[in-house]
Amino acid sequence: MTKIQHRPVKRRFLWQAPFTLVMFGFMYLPILVLTIYSFNQSRFSSDWQGFTLAWYVKFFNDSRILAALRGSLTVAVCAVAVAAVLGTLVAVGLARYQFPGKGLYRGMLYLPIIIPDIAIAVATLVFLAVAMVPLSLWTIVAAHTVFCLSYIAIVVSTRLTGLNPHLEEAALDLGASPIQAFIQVLLPELMPAIVSGCLLAFVLSMDDLLIASFTAGNGATTLPMEIFSRIRTGVKPDINALSVLLILSSALLAAAGEYMRSRSDQRKLR
Repeated sequence: MTKIQHRPVKRRFLWQAPFTLVMFGFMYLPILVLTIYSFNQSRFSSDWQGFTLAWYVKFFNDSRILAALRGSLTVAVCAVAVAAVLGTLVAVGLARYQFPGKGLYRGMLYLPIIIPDIAIAVATLVFLAVAMVPLSLWTIVAAHTVFCLSYIAIVVSTRLTGLNPHLEEAALDLGASPIQAFIQVLLPELMPAIVSGCLLAFVLSMDDLLIASFTAGNGATTLPMEIFSRIRTGVKPDINALSVLLILSSALLAAAGEYMRSRSDQRKLR
């Protein structure tokens, strides 16, 4: 009887393990190849001529790349900072209060995620043109704030569904004002979700090309825009080095978010 029960499990494992290895290989093998060839002495990826760190040195001495990186960091930090405040307030308002059109507002929150980036980029450009707003780095910030707000609000809303709604009522009964109850009781509970949403929005903002291209003014350049303009004539080894550094940075942000999530889960268990 025991042998009959274990046979389906073993059969599933026989095809699940190779399938999992193939899928992970498909996802991560290109990253491994990219990392290896970022240390290649040759300017072309077709042959290996030896190990070198020259392309990393060239990247750190490239003023155009560094300027584009500063532009991307400025856009991402400003957009995420504004979206963190607005997104948290939106999530709390939708979860804690009843008002006319609440379902409509909740549905509109998902639109920047559902609508294709090209549609958002064109719509934003048309709106800025009608409003006669000159394009600059700050118009990119405004455009990025829209979709960053949605991601942060959705992550915080997920956290709110698992919280006890009576915590704030208990704080109010003990004499706290609504603002004190929000800052001292609710906000610490939401902080892991806020940070996770901010990390996700930050990576998405750094990665955006379409919206930034449509809303950038003269002289405003982000890192994806600079990379796209260079790879039109072929992928250079310094772009490989830059890609490896971006992958490492994204991995560190993901690890930081996972660490904060696990610490929060441990505190809840205690």
